Amino acid sequence: MRLSDKVAIVVGAGQQPGETIGNGRATAIRFAEEGAKVLLVDKNPDWAADTLKMIQDKGGVAQVQAADITDESDCKDIASACVGHFGRIDILHNNVGRSEGDTTTIDMDPKIWDELMAMNLKGMFMTCKHVLPIMRKQKDGVIINISSIASICSHNSITYKTGKGAVNTMTHHLAMENAEFGIRANAILPGLMDTPMAIERRAREQNVHRDEVRQGRHDRVPLLRQMGTAWDVANAAVFLASDEAQYITGLIMPVDGGLSSSIG
Repeated sequence: MRLSDKVAIVVGAGQQPGETIGNGRATAIRFAEEGAKVLLVDKNPDWAADTLKMIQDKGGVAQVQAADITDESDCKDIASACVGHFGRIDILHNNVGRSEGDTTTIDMDPKIWDELMAMNLKGMFMTCKHVLPIMRKQKDGVIINISSIASICSHNSITYKTGKGAVNTMTHHLAMENAEFGIRANAILPGLMDTPMAIERRAREQNVHRDEVRQGRHDRVPLLRQMGTAWDVANAAVFLASDEAQYITGLIMPVDGGLSSSIG
């Protein structure tokens, strides 16, 4: 197995209800399938508990950790809980993000800006801050940050795009700052994905059926006019977390069906 004997933290391992699976849950399941022990971090422990059951039903090993990553003490507890449960930290997978409430520049409420930036950027910084000393001591580790194709493509709201663009630059910084310790840092940029977070909210806000939202998103994707799924993101994460990617750091990897290649 590709992650045998590894210990992984997946931040955002639960998900809101929906017809499909979310990126964090899919990644946690794939990590466990590949042999990793997984700390399932989520603000909603019940959602993470659902992921735990899915992993345990397949014979995997995991634990749930409730945490709000906008609270630094919770981020510190994530790192200490992982070491307490499993003895080390090999992989930190930051799968958090929110775009609800975002809008155009002139309509943007600074309070919502601060809330979105706290979750989409500051939270990732703080989880990295408290995991890195452990990885540095080990002289080994992998950080995977989930950014978004919105960071490099046209997007109709300011805060999410700006925050995810900063995730890309932070990932570059983490890669160079920690290379001497044998720590790799990469980012995945999902494109249009068929996940609950992407579909359910848009259907609700637009007051249309989910399938109408899906079709509009399918039509925008160059590759077979088909959205990706959370499993596409999860499989990219497995590769980056594995020893197969041992010479890859600082990579900003689109997983988007060619959407970013259609710029211009």
